[in-house]
Amino acid sequence: MIYMIYMNEIGNKYQIGVRRFGINWVGVYSLYCKETLRFLSVYGQTIIGPIVTAILFLVVISLAIGNERSNVMGVEFITFLAPGLIAMQVISQSFAHSSSSILMGKVMGNIVDLIGAPLSSAEVSLSIIFASITRSIIICTLSILVFTFFIEIKIQNFLVLVSYLILSSFILGTSGFIAGLWAEKFDHMATVTNFLIVPLSFLSGTFYSIDRLPEFLKTISFYNPFFHMIDGFRYAFILEMDGSLKFGLIYLSIISIAVWLIAYFLYKKGYKIKT
Repeated sequence: MIYMIYMNEIGNKYQIGVRRFGINWVGVYSLYCKETLRFLSVYGQTIIGPIVTAILFLVVISLAIGNERSNVMGVEFITFLAPGLIAMQVISQSFAHSSSSILMGKVMGNIVDLIGAPLSSAEVSLSIIFASITRSIIICTLSILVFTFFIEIKIQNFLVLVSYLILSSFILGTSGFIAGLWAEKFDHMATVTNFLIVPLSFLSGTFYSIDRLPEFLKTISFYNPFFHMIDGFRYAFILEMDGSLKFGLIYLSIISIAVWLIAYFLYKKGYKIKT
């Protein structure tokens, strides 16, 4: 009898599935630290590798074109190119972190630990996405420092740099989260990376100004979010851009909210992670 009374009191006090507190800050911070330590533990692959890749692009293209290439947007081509290469690595690595985190959890079977954690869908998605942003910030900072040994590169507008860096890495981190939920094996993820992320980043003004494109392709490029990510990021260094600073910030902000809502609802529904 005493046991039944005790259980009734517990049942009235605590209801399954009903949270008695707001944001689980301890859980969010713990998951964020776990995700951050995950890429820092293999920094040679996740941090140094992308930086070396960007340097190789810079060196090879510099040697290939020599000093004969005309200026672009009023600056030397190599100065125009460097911010685009950094932005390209920021984009790809932010996507790679969140997508690999979810996919590896599914493949290795430990995604159940994430599903069973006392964290809401918003807390899980944002923790992983912010870890992706952290990885992008580290890569961006180190890339700028390393590039200064090769070329004259200087940040002209820190506010624009930070704004586009965070928006770009947030969008790609969220997109990687969605791709990780969708993919069932690493071949699926390679397909998304090779046929979507890489082409869009290469064909979004990384190596050229879109003023050189025909009018039809220029219009298409203007609505490509990757173009605004790279264009806005480059503006922070050379104070020149093909697009619009205001439109780019608003456009990317809307996209970031939209893709996060998609990621949130997919995870909350248990898309391809719950049977």
